[in-house]
Amino acid sequence: MSYRVVQWSTGNVGRNTIAGIDAHPELELAGVWVSDPAKDGKDAGDLAGLPHSLGVPASTDAETVLGTAPDCVVYTAMADDRISEAIEDLTGFLRAGINVVSSCPVFLQYPDGVVPDEMSGPVREAAAEGGASLWVNGIDPGFANDWLPLALTGVSERIQQVRCAEILDYSTYDNGTVLFDIMGFGKPLDDTPMLLQPGVLSMAWGSVVRQLAAGLDVRLDSVDETYERLPAPETFTVDSGTIEKGTAAALRFEVRGWSGGAPVCVLEHVTRLRSDLGPDWPQPAGAGCYRVEVTGEPNYTLDLQLLGSDGDHNTAGLKATAMRLVNAIPAVVGAQPGLLSALDLPLVPGRGLVRT
Repeated sequence: MSYRVVQWSTGNVGRNTIAGIDAHPELELAGVWVSDPAKDGKDAGDLAGLPHSLGVPASTDAETVLGTAPDCVVYTAMADDRISEAIEDLTGFLRAGINVVSSCPVFLQYPDGVVPDEMSGPVREAAAEGGASLWVNGIDPGFANDWLPLALTGVSERIQQVRCAEILDYSTYDNGTVLFDIMGFGKPLDDTPMLLQPGVLSMAWGSVVRQLAAGLDVRLDSVDETYERLPAPETFTVDSGTIEKGTAAALRFEVRGWSGGAPVCVLEHVTRLRSDLGPDWPQPAGAGCYRVEVTGEPNYTLDLQLLGSDGDHNTAGLKATAMRLVNAIPAVVGAQPGLLSALDLPLVPGRGLVRT
């Protein structure tokens, strides 16, 4: 069976989802929506950096794109600084009976207990009205802290804590909005960026710890957050711009789900713009990794190392986010209508992707 798919946006993740749709034997690219007038009419293959054209022109006209009658929309438009607009987009697709896989807003991967019902309620209502499903996922929040750790716990006798960590150098991640405006890199340490405003970490990654707890049948008493930042020892440059001496250049944070007086589900990020920063902080395996630590009997440490074919771990992270969405399309289309979590879907393998 073939599924008709529309790609919504062609940024860092969207370019990779187009390539993934093209490579998937069960998917057909039906249309591409773009916000930039300069991309209007350009072939999707060119926008994705593919060596061949796909015969699908991008369009800034949403009605034209949705008029291609897709089974699913892959939504990768930026949402961190436009949450209301993103939810409006998603509910519109769902009411029209179109299934959606999306990289955002991340709290929708498991919103129960994370955001008020008035934030997730309209999405559930739209899904019921249109008889369609929405699944929000990626690599983190996503695979690195849902099925990867849950699968590992399946060989445990007893568990005290599950810790999921992203340990990455972001110097080659070219997205100034995320690095500077949202995460606060390159800004004075006495400035509090959007990400570190009280409650934002718990909203963005609280879905991770609550979904883990649900998968382990643990009732959490509370969720809290902590963070620490380090300054740049001197001025240096990264792909997104310049980091002045004394401004924020490394960030470590945790979102912790507590039960019985102990943190049982923990999400940790260790983000550096130079590998020599925070030498006493957790260090990655390889160039960068997602790490799962299960403390109990026995103790486990699992490192998922990332490396793209271009030699960059950040490229691999973007590709992983894209393919987590693309490969799940058949399962999402076949699921019962509603707001889905990873716990609602079967194992999604790379079926049909082997090339000899």
